[in-house]
This record gives sequence, C-alpha cells and structure tokens, in this order.
Amino acid sequence: MQNVLVTGGAGFIGSHLVDALVEREYKVFIIDDLSTGKEENVNSRAFLYKLSVQDDGVGGIFKKVKFSHVFHLAAQADVRKSCGDPSYDAKSNIMGALNILSLCRSYGVKKFIFSSSGGVIYGDVKKPAREEEPPSPVSPYGISKLAGELYVKFFRAYFPYTILRYSNVYGERQDPFGEAGVVSIFGNNMLDGKPCTLYGYGKPVRDYVYVEDVVRANMLSLQRGDNETMNIGTGKPTSVQQLYSMLKEIVGDNIPPVHKPLRDGEINSNYLCPDKAKDVLGWQPSVPMKGGLSRVVKWLKTV
Repeated sequence: MQNVLVTGGAGFIGSHLVDALVEREYKVFIIDDLSTGKEENVNSRAFLYKLSVQDDGVGGIFKKVKFSHVFHLAAQADVRKSCGDPSYDAKSNIMGALNILSLCRSYGVKKFIFSSSGGVIYGDVKKPAREEEPPSPVSPYGISKLAGELYVKFFRAYFPYTILRYSNVYGERQDPFGEAGVVSIFGNNMLDGKPCTLYGYGKPVRDYVYVEDVVRANMLSLQRGDNETMNIGTGKPTSVQQLYSMLKEIVGDNIPPVHKPLRDGEINSNYLCPDKAKDVLGWQPSVPMKGGLSRVVKWLKTV
C-alpha cells in the first residue's frame, strides 16, 4: 500500500480527493492547519496532522512516513484577502509550497501534483485560455500561484510533476459562509431567504467545473501527465447572471438580487480550454452544470 500525502486535505477539494484515494486503497495522510478546512470533512480512514505547510514539524512527518506521491492543495485561496495582505498570501502560497517541494526532494517522493488556478493565472480572456498563452495574473493570489508553478518546474530535476490549473470549482463542502465559492454562497442565501449580490452587475463570465471532475483529473495524474501543465475546466463560459438564474430555478427563489461593481482583484471574463487534459490525461468534464448545481443545493439543505 502506497503512502500518499494531501496538503489541504480537510478543505473543499482536498477532502474529496482524500475520499477518492482512500477508496482506491491508498494510505492517505493529510497536512491541514484547519484555517479553512474542517475536521468533519476528513475521511475516517485518513491520518490528519493539524499544522501548516510552513511549519518546521512538517519535516518530521516526511521523515516518519515515506510518501510516494504528494498532492499540494493547501493555499490561501481568497483573491480579496490576497489583495489586502499580499505578504500573508506569499508566505502561505509560495513559502508553503517551497517547503513541501524541498522535503519531497530530501525524502525521495516519486511525483508531485500541484493544484494551480487558471481562473487567476490567465487574467481576463476573450476566448478559452490555452496553456501556452502568457500568464497575466492581476491579483497577489494569481502571482503566488504562478510563482508556485515555477518552483514546481525547478524541482523536476528530482521528481516529475503535474500542474493542474483549475477553473472555478464548485460542489459539496464548499464553504457557503466564506468570501469565495459563489455557487454555495448563492445557494445558501436563496435557501435562507436572503438576497444574492451579483458583483460586476451579473456580467462577469466564469468556467464552472464540478469538484468530482477535478478529483478525477488528480487521480489520473498519479500515472499520467508527467511534467505537464494542464487546464481543468469545461471551456464553457457562464455569466454570474446565468449562474444565478439556474440556481434560482432549482431553489425556487423569488427575492430580487443586489447588483454591485466588481471588487479588487476580480476579472471580467475567464474560461479555460481543456483540450490538452483530454489528450494527455484522457480527462474531460462529465457532470453537466445543472446536475452539479442540483447536487450542491441538496447538500446545502443538510448543513
């Protein structure tokens, strides 16, 4: 049985990945400081270490447990927070990633799989962004993710990597009370009888991909995609207004929304071309948006 590490494994995407790894009979270890992750998300068959990826104690874990693969998802992922405190964002996302990468080199990890963000690295786009296009991040979060990618590529002399650039991921366990995660926020507001705020007056366009599909891309990366960078998205642009209307139909909401301008660090249009992931990983999104949204609403009714 191979030992696999998932940093951020108590979080939204990470906990779903842990579930999939456990189901495939991997022995899964998690490093998560629970700043945004939740202990109740953690699979009972996984081992949780409650500390930050920047902590000195992480080295002791690598020394104790020999990991074959490392999935690095731990990050400060709030665009607005990164704009308000770029130094904190850099410490978490750049120094945290560098600490894990250095330990992977020291302890002979076989492969490193890095969760990046096409939603912030490409900036505003007028057509589906492709991997070969020059990065154009407009927030410290995007800058830190790009820096993380460059450090990952530096370490390829010691172990192969796969970089996955996600579009806007949604699904169960996404915090409906946070600043990010518009699907959960809108759904929760509608169920609670509260108005939804449509920033950018509902016009900004995003690429929404369901968490189950994102997890599948990670699982495929265990055996494929060495030293490749790939977009994980649907290639389909959906406006905030369209998203709101779909959720409104599912929930049966009748409260008028509030319209406001975009906030610092946010962009107008971003969606990703997933062709390379199809060619290299054999991956393509499988969950249609209305089906995914219905699953999220069903889950929100239980929390």
